Amino acid sequence: MPLARYFLFVGGVLLTLLFVVDAVQPTLPVVDRPAPDLPVIRIHSDRKWPERVVFDTRLPITAPAQTAKAEAAAPAPAAVAEVSTKAQVRDAFAQLQPVDVKSLAASDSRKPVPKLPPKRKIAKKSVVPPTVQVAQQPQFGFFGTGSWNSTW
Repeated sequence: MPLARYFLFVGGVLLTLLFVVDAVQPTLPVVDRPAPDLPVIRIHSDRKWPERVVFDTRLPITAPAQTAKAEAAAPAPAAVAEVSTKAQVRDAFAQLQPVDVKSLAASDSRKPVPKLPPKRKIAKKSVVPPTVQVAQQPQFGFFGTGSWNSTW
């Protein structure tokens, strides 16, 4: 609480001192300057923008023409495609050649294919910049002498 009282007292004294100095000092004359004559700047562009689009929302909405009659008259292509795919599958199975079980067994008895050795990753040599050794300069004054850390 004494700290707040100190700031209140010292702040009040400084503020009153400021008012007193302002009242005692003579005021400086104000120089009347005429307004500078600035030119009028008018900006004109040669670019012509398109006319704005106005949507008239007062008109009633027109419904699209009914196309349900045209869709009902068209034949369903899905049934035709279904028949043709079944026929194609049947023809594909008819053209298959019989598999020889003996030839499959003979191909498995051959030598197994040797596995390739895994590729080895070769690490690149890292280039270390050469170290530059410089003699340390002696310290002077309070900087670096250890006087702050030393015990008396």
